[in-house]
Amino acid sequence: MARSRFPADVGLTSRMVLTMFLIGLVYVAFVAVLIAVKVPLVWIIVIAGGFLFFQYFFSDRIAMFSMRAREVSAQQEPVLHGIVDRLCALADMPKPKVAVAESDIPNAFATGRNQKTAVLCVTTGIMRRLDEPELEAVLSHELSHVAHKDVAVMTIASFLGLLAGFVVRSSLYAGAYGGFGRRDDSRDNTGAIILLVVLASAVVYALSFLLTRALSRYRELSADRSAAILTGRPSTLASALVKVSGEVARIPTRDLRAAEPLNAFFFVPALSPGFSFSSLFSTHPTLQRRLDQLANIEREMGRAA
Repeated sequence: MARSRFPADVGLTSRMVLTMFLIGLVYVAFVAVLIAVKVPLVWIIVIAGGFLFFQYFFSDRIAMFSMRAREVSAQQEPVLHGIVDRLCALADMPKPKVAVAESDIPNAFATGRNQKTAVLCVTTGIMRRLDEPELEAVLSHELSHVAHKDVAVMTIASFLGLLAGFVVRSSLYAGAYGGFGRRDDSRDNTGAIILLVVLASAVVYALSFLLTRALSRYRELSADRSAAILTGRPSTLASALVKVSGEVARIPTRDLRAAEPLNAFFFVPALSPGFSFSSLFSTHPTLQRRLDQLANIEREMGRAA
């Protein structure tokens, strides 16, 4: 991790490390199954690796294009740049590019694989709805993602799910066109082998999906904590969370669904159900979970004062 003054959170970091370990363990088991049934791994990994490369190096441009965001100068948005300048000085980290998206959905996101390629983007909707301290709290949260290289971590973590999904499609395609190119007398086993590969890939995809979503929720809690400690105002971040979540609920569902693919990047998800079984599939913790953590930090600071 690049040097910065964003505080580390040992508890949440250990959870993220454990989740990454489990993802890696599932990956090893998955490769073992593919090798056992003699699936040609080379072309699968090359193509899936190509997707990973593209996502890793171009995720910032994809996110910016999807939100129709534009980079803005200090002359165009002096208040926004002033906040980012203060936070970067406080965190002792390089200043990222600053962008604005013309959208009424109140949100913000950070993208880029490292601090040199980072982009910090806010929507016009969030700038209209939050006061300056609240906007500063939100931007501190997003800068924490940059400092902790969360975009790179999530891209790598999602690779297994991408690979598993590709194997499922490839296996079905192979089954439709005569198997995996084997030309011996074991053709009778081809259907069983393809079924085994599809089932294994489906299980791996499901596990990696759940683990990656858990990792995403951990990183959001970590960014909340880091931002609250850096600015020293957990209650301000909590206020911003409540305000943004409430305003997002007023946005037409059609617009929210259009923005939903970028949920993993956003400060607050475009569509966020309350706590339920579906929370396992969420990219973010529930609002109450985030507020409870910030309230605990506020109490810890009060005792330390």
